[in-house]
Amino acid sequence: MTHDPGLASWLQLTLTPGLGAAAIRAMLRQFGLPHLVLARKSSELSAHASPSALEALHSEAVRRSVSAALAWLEHPGIALVTLADTGYPRLLLEIANPPPLLYARGRLELLQRPALAIVGSRNATAQGTANAESFARALSSSGLTIVSGLALGIDAAAHRGGLAGPGSTIAVLGTGIDIVYPRGNAGLAAEIAERGLLLSEFPLGSGALASNFPRRNRLISGLAQGCLVVEAALASGSLITARSAVEQGREVFAIPGSIHSPVSKGCHALIKSGAKLVEAAEDVLAELGGFRSSGFASTVQPGAGADSGGLLQHMGHDPVDIDALCLRAGMSAEQVSSELLRLELAGRVAALPGGLFQRLEKRSDR
Repeated sequence: MTHDPGLASWLQLTLTPGLGAAAIRAMLRQFGLPHLVLARKSSELSAHASPSALEALHSEAVRRSVSAALAWLEHPGIALVTLADTGYPRLLLEIANPPPLLYARGRLELLQRPALAIVGSRNATAQGTANAESFARALSSSGLTIVSGLALGIDAAAHRGGLAGPGSTIAVLGTGIDIVYPRGNAGLAAEIAERGLLLSEFPLGSGALASNFPRRNRLISGLAQGCLVVEAALASGSLITARSAVEQGREVFAIPGSIHSPVSKGCHALIKSGAKLVEAAEDVLAELGGFRSSGFASTVQPGAGADSGGLLQHMGHDPVDIDALCLRAGMSAEQVSSELLRLELAGRVAALPGGLFQRLEKRSDR
């Protein structure tokens, strides 16, 4: 395969240790495209880069990294998207610190489609996971591409929902695009590479460093017109994504939850500070405008569709223990335990840590 000769220049700049994205953008503004930057003397570039970075710029180590990246491009479905490409996401050009280079695997056309970020807790409740997947499916069916971070919990559910509709999904990684993190989502990542898009600003081989994920989060919100937080603790990466969305001028949405749930407190804090409370996919679509709600969207209201009889009517929507259910329903502990097991097997109730149980939304779409 013949590569764009300018691509090696982009890689040489972005793979030079100590040469950050801001410095690269500054040099591009002053001197033009990367091959013109690389033709300059070190003394001309010294205003933008440290001596050690300038020394590394033409080093053998950087040349080897460039060769490895170009070899990686030989694989099908693989691409690099630069700031100068017409296919570079328009919305990312509007953020304060767009990456000069994006590594991509999958359907590049998704970068040009309207998108919504859906994020939330890695330690999601069963109801939160169901809500994330349902909302993502409805919004994908209405034409929005779902953007998330491939984490466990809410992110993974959002990707599954996005893949279920025509809008599909984009997974923004906090590692190099050749590394799947967490490993538990390897199957999902392979499916996204086939039917959606994997995206990263980090060089090949970059591991899951803690400092990478706030950078990843700004791209999740930056690629989208809005950000929906499904569940989040008060100190969570999801709230970092929401703050990035606010700074980038994006809409922020949050789904309310139980006042007793730690993973609802972040959403409630967002709502108190001005995020839009949503109860159905139509709430998001109405704010963003220009999208027609699908017939499915009206069915995805948290807590809707519960049976009217049996033990469920005594559960409410907050976590509850067996003793409380015995008192409410006038049943013995054995009767309650038996009924809870039946409901859990039917997917109507989830067992939570600490001996608690929570009613789940009835999934009419399955």
